[in-house]
Amino acid sequence: MSSLENKIDFAVIFSVKNANPNGDPLNGNRPRTDYDGYGEVSDVCLKRKIRDRLQDAGHPIFVQSDEKKNDGMPNLKARAESDEFGLGKDAFKIDKKKPQKKDHTARLACGRWLDVRAFGQLFAFGKGEGDASGVSIPIRGPVSIHSAFSVEPVSVTSTQIVKSVNAEEAKGKSDISADRMGMKHRVDRAIYVTYGSMNPQLAERTLFSNEDAEHIKAVLPKLFEGDASSARPEGSMAVEKVIWWQHNSRSGQYSSAKVHKTLSVNPDGSYNLNNLDGLAPEAIDGF
Repeated sequence: MSSLENKIDFAVIFSVKNANPNGDPLNGNRPRTDYDGYGEVSDVCLKRKIRDRLQDAGHPIFVQSDEKKNDGMPNLKARAESDEFGLGKDAFKIDKKKPQKKDHTARLACGRWLDVRAFGQLFAFGKGEGDASGVSIPIRGPVSIHSAFSVEPVSVTSTQIVKSVNAEEAKGKSDISADRMGMKHRVDRAIYVTYGSMNPQLAERTLFSNEDAEHIKAVLPKLFEGDASSARPEGSMAVEKVIWWQHNSRSGQYSSAKVHKTLSVNPDGSYNLNNLDGLAPEAIDGF
């Protein structure tokens, strides 16, 4: 399998209406915002959604969410060492005097899981793991994604709710009632944008291919399909547009920073593009 031939940049414009796109656990699960009040969705959250959509499409994924586990593996270690679904325990029996074994294991992992060869992965081993004691295998992926930020500062509405959390019926006045008060937060309405890039030089190391890039391109317009929850009801988050720039060389005709700056997004979701010579953007409608 040949690796990615040309550099690729992309952007995703998406809308949020009465939803919590990415709660902050350090702030009572309120929607993430920066100090200026702009909404934020972390790159980790976006990668999670890309992984889920790729898994929905039938691609093997290493870092699976608990809700979407499809191989019966309880954790990443078990998945990595599974003979049926992973690499087998022998792949991680690494002699520190033979570092080439680490490269071999990295290639096996990249060949097995699409998210590993796209985003990279750190296979870390602590002491007491046999021959692999104190050894870690870092894999740097060619696909990078920015955190998404809203075009304007967001308005966050907080609502007090009653939720049932106790499994047993209260028996006396000293017992805690099954009904508890809680809070639910939402962004009323906002437009967010995120940017990303695919690097052919790093793709050589993981064997991330043109076909893999097309798989990611295919799921970006469907980023929030099948992702509904109480915090994000169905239809409350939608991809409005994906902008895709494919360069004509491995190193790219322009820097990613210059390419990303050609896109300006308006608060209503419309956008403007300043085209660069020789680099035509492809605009893809959301699903």
